[in-house]
Amino acid sequence: MQSENTKFGDFEEQYTALENAQVVILPIPYDETSTWIKGADKGPQAILDASYNLEFYDIETQSEVYKQGIYTAPAVAEKSSPEAMVKAVKQATTQYLEKGKFVVPIGGEHSVSIGAIQAFAQKFENLTILQIDAHTDLRPSYMGSPNNHACVMARAREVAQIVQVGIRSMDSSELPFVEEGRIFYAHDICRQRRNNHHWQQEVVDQLTENVYITIDLDGFDPSILPSTGTPEPGGLEYYEVLDLLKLVHQHTNIVGFDVVELCPNEQSKASDFFAAKLIYQLLSYKFGL
Repeated sequence: MQSENTKFGDFEEQYTALENAQVVILPIPYDETSTWIKGADKGPQAILDASYNLEFYDIETQSEVYKQGIYTAPAVAEKSSPEAMVKAVKQATTQYLEKGKFVVPIGGEHSVSIGAIQAFAQKFENLTILQIDAHTDLRPSYMGSPNNHACVMARAREVAQIVQVGIRSMDSSELPFVEEGRIFYAHDICRQRRNNHHWQQEVVDQLTENVYITIDLDGFDPSILPSTGTPEPGGLEYYEVLDLLKLVHQHTNIVGFDVVELCPNEQSKASDFFAAKLIYQLLSYKFGL
């Protein structure tokens, strides 16, 4: 049965109106360039549905971030081509950035991030795109389009600096585009984790003043988040990612973030809630610390 939830969080109406909101959630139900498991277009609705089960109070920050106001925008529904979708996402993101809002696009597969990143790069100087992902996504073009989900960071590095975290899968054609020192492979993170080495600070040291975070959920280990389009073993743990996000907030200006590549599974809602909780947690760091 189709859910009727059209907003993020079951908050009182005064906290969900655009005029009162600091935060805008921008759903982008797009799944036209995915190449394995389909269903990311259902991700935004699954996140909205799961968000109705969030507790409003965040224990770690001792805050209730919903009181900053969280508005859920109409979904970007453009699907005629990857290029048209990118343009539509950029326009929608720019619209809310010009209103002074903190914009959080939710996908949808990872290509939805391209237009958002372009909008943020126009708005903010000295910007780094921090990618949490299993894949490098550095192909110049894939399956006939430069705006495929496998090309996200190739497009990002055209408009900003990039730092990549959690990487454990790539094609040899991407090697010329890898920036050593700015890519943190999952196997190295695992080794440092075992040695109690705090790799997160090394990531933060590579960032600039302003940071946009793009979170592909396959960056997490599939044992804790299985419902994604291209799951890869050996991924990141929940709290080590939260430690990174908190450190990024403490040392830079997070200007926005996205969460993408949720492929909902009707038999298990855990990944849906994981994504909703992650969004609320990062908002709590941004506005509650």
